[in-house]
Amino acid sequence: MAAAQGHFSDHSDGKRGTDETADSTEKNPVPPAFRRAVEALRSARLRTEIEIDPTRPPQRLAPYAYAVEAAVVDGEDDLADGRLVLLHDPDGHEAWKGTFRLVTLVRAELEPEMAADPLLPEVCWSWLTGAMEARGLAYGEASGTVTMAGSHYFGGLADRRPATQIEIRASWTPLEGLGGVPDTGAHLAAWCDLLCQIAGLPPAPAEPGAGPTGTVTGAGVVSLPQRRGPQQA
Repeated sequence: MAAAQGHFSDHSDGKRGTDETADSTEKNPVPPAFRRAVEALRSARLRTEIEIDPTRPPQRLAPYAYAVEAAVVDGEDDLADGRLVLLHDPDGHEAWKGTFRLVTLVRAELEPEMAADPLLPEVCWSWLTGAMEARGLAYGEASGTVTMAGSHYFGGLADRRPATQIEIRASWTPLEGLGGVPDTGAHLAAWCDLLCQIAGLPPAPAEPGAGPTGTVTGAGVVSLPQRRGPQQA
């Protein structure tokens, strides 16, 4: 299994770069709760099919941010990919109803027969909430969209078959635990469960002795058939 990696936002990485970065770090030291939440993300153990890379977080959504991007890889194929951003506002945020917020984008290409299912958006949303509930995670203020977009190819690309991509955009407030720190490592693992599920992978077995946070995708929810990921033009 791979450990997660990622990037702090510029003003909260705790490292000296330019004079401006150093000055902003001194004026805005990283809150201990945020640093602990990020450490939990970095130490999360994930499925071997997941490849995680650092990515620059948004700069204006919250005073502190940390981001990773991930893909479900099968050989040379990306079956699904996405981005997860951890936001933190020590003063709290009225819309979040908390001081932390997780924001995500998940994408995958669908087989034509799956794209024709009118209930698929509702099912995909249930995969997100079910992944967290299967790991015993408490959360609030969840919101988001599920979008399907079709592509038909012409001219020099006419030999490609029509493709439909599904995209899940969502955000939620993780329950804060001891010291005001949410279990971000478990939330990352649940998010990776969603990635694997939308990629069509079977659930991974729970590790021996694992409790609720060691389980995987919810029982009774069917994954998409395994397929190739989106192809680049």
